[in-house]
Amino acid sequence: MAEIQYYGTGRRKSATARVYLRPGSGEFKINHSPIDNYFKNETLRMIIRQPLQLTDTLGKFDVLVNVEGGGAAGQAGAVRHGIARALLEFNAELRKKLKRAGFLTRDPRAKERKKYGQKGARKRFQFSKR
Repeated sequence: MAEIQYYGTGRRKSATARVYLRPGSGEFKINHSPIDNYFKNETLRMIIRQPLQLTDTLGKFDVLVNVEGGGAAGQAGAVRHGIARALLEFNAELRKKLKRAGFLTRDPRAKERKKYGQKGARKRFQFSKR
């Protein structure tokens, strides 16, 4: 018998997370390591758990994640987005709750590219009159 699992893809900044929810005891594995080892910051761990807490499914699923690209904050946001999408696959009635909390919206903010002839995206080289 094939094991039931729900899938969601999450993205944030330049990070992409592939999230699998399987009925279980609430274990988190991110890139084959426990959540406490992968995300040292408690705030990032809290961000990841938000969709599960909102829908009262925190201890009901084992969460398996493959995440790549970006930094810690971008990856945490991508995982949260992926979990929210996977929860929709599990139960479409959760959509209203998740949408109101903003977990289904892909955060479009990303780093602005550096412009040519300048020091950065917005910063200019110092102006000299003489």
